Amino acid sequence: MIFAAGRGERMRPLTDTCPKPLLEVRGRPLIVWHILNLVRAGITDIVINHAHLGRMIEDALGDGRQFGAQIVYSPEGTALETAGGIAKARHLLGDAPFVAIAGDVYCPHFDFAQVTGVLEDNDPWGSPLPADRRDLGWLYLVKNPAHHPDGDFALASFAIANSGQPRYTFSGIGVYRPELFDGVRAGEAAKLAPLLREFADKGRMGGEVYRGDWTDVGTVERLEQLNAPFRAGS
Repeated sequence: MIFAAGRGERMRPLTDTCPKPLLEVRGRPLIVWHILNLVRAGITDIVINHAHLGRMIEDALGDGRQFGAQIVYSPEGTALETAGGIAKARHLLGDAPFVAIAGDVYCPHFDFAQVTGVLEDNDPWGSPLPADRRDLGWLYLVKNPAHHPDGDFALASFAIANSGQPRYTFSGIGVYRPELFDGVRAGEAAKLAPLLREFADKGRMGGEVYRGDWTDVGTVERLEQLNAPFRAGS
């Protein structure tokens, strides 16, 4: 699932007439970088939620065939936040773990093949884990950017923690079991972060650090910084 429902307030006036995931970075829309990387990794069934200017997203991407994907949409009249968007789209996502991606991050070299199998059903010795001991999510963390110096989570032996050092920033890429969202009603707005923190405290969030190129394209200035070398021809 790719999150594409946000209004993009900090990107105005650009997002007054263009949804943030369709803003171009180095020659192609942000969301297309994700789609191409997913397809390259063999992940071709893609759900995209949208709200603000959502018809433009559907018109630009269609059913995904141009990318070798199969895209279905989960329209939201009013944006339901991340956990709320997943809850509304659960009937499209199936019963197996799925990867969810923020539509406004730029990570051109992320290899989505690595997300397959990160949520194991067995312990390291091959014995089945009880359902109440399995990780419900696997988060990809990055080095703290200048605009978010305090980070979001700590990491110890692939276990996500709310406290501790060193701290890292959540990249916006995670793998989740559908049951993580059992407490979120379809159609209600709900943020993802409180769920991640709740189950991190219960010892049921795993993760790792991604050290490749990554940018949260959250402001016009960051978008311009990314595009400057491309426009200069380098």
